Amino acid sequence: MKILQDLTLENLKELISSLGEKPFRAGQIFRSLQSGRKISEMTDLSTAFREKLLSEYEDEPVKIIKKLVSKDGTEKYLFALCDGNIIECVFMKNAYGNTQCLSTQVGCRMGCKFCASGIGGLVRNLTPGEMLATVAEVNKINGGTLQKRAVTNIVLMGSGEPFDNYDNVVAFLKLLSDKNGLNFSMRNISLSTCGLVPEMIKFANEGLPLNLTVSLHNPINSERAKLMPIAKAYSVEEILSACDNYFEKTGRRFIFEYSLVKGVNDTDECLNELIRLLKHRPCHVNIIRLNEVKENGLKATDDKSAYRFADKLTKGGLSATVRRLFGADIEGACGQLRRTYIKEEGNL
Repeated sequence: MKILQDLTLENLKELISSLGEKPFRAGQIFRSLQSGRKISEMTDLSTAFREKLLSEYEDEPVKIIKKLVSKDGTEKYLFALCDGNIIECVFMKNAYGNTQCLSTQVGCRMGCKFCASGIGGLVRNLTPGEMLATVAEVNKINGGTLQKRAVTNIVLMGSGEPFDNYDNVVAFLKLLSDKNGLNFSMRNISLSTCGLVPEMIKFANEGLPLNLTVSLHNPINSERAKLMPIAKAYSVEEILSACDNYFEKTGRRFIFEYSLVKGVNDTDECLNELIRLLKHRPCHVNIIRLNEVKENGLKATDDKSAYRFADKLTKGGLSATVRRLFGADIEGACGQLRRTYIKEEGNL
């Protein structure tokens, strides 16, 4: 079975025409889907037409099977997909807006040592419509509409490497930003990559000037490779060159994520190398206090040291802040809740 959420407005127009329906139905269905409505709930369509659609397309491409709420207000959702796979997303509330962090793959094959997403490897890529459906659903259940969204910001920073699912992610971004639907501005979307350089260069030409974020985590190539296997393929210098190219093409500064691991990348050597490499670049360093994953044995740098690290970067001429912790008490880190759920169901 297919899902209607994968279709662009133009695709829907072609489908509607082939089914002998009036052209305006395409826009009607497109808006309904991005509002989070199931086909069976589109009572403004005839029963016969709905039955035609349901004979070929899934009624509910994603279904919430678990919701956890943190003491800080963060919400974490587990979604079941039509094939039985499980994905997760996080909804974070802030004074400046509400951010949804969503997954782009079921699992991940990047193998970063500090992340739970890749422990079981990559299962499959998400389709554009599956990603879109998670946004529409979270927006809807939090009282949002197309005109006044509850989800104001999107980060592709959940399970999976977005650029390892390049075509589907680009298609999703175009659906998400369509003015006839949820109409997200690229300025309100961030995409995080562990540093797939060819895809970074390719994306700079897509005309989608979102906030590009790179998971750096160590500025020293040999040490970064111990945390992130992708570093064996692409050096820090190559990543920085791709970032420079992105700024040149889009005019958007880039962001580096830096999860502090006690005794690993919180050293003066790492700090000084970050300053040397980034001082004159249009970038920001986002310091993250590691959300510990018991399977990897890595320990988080304490809060005091994290703020001291950020302060030294600032004094060294960089823009740097410590990111607020979200959902630590509800397994907020990527892949944690999914893995726990699968274990409890006896599938691990």
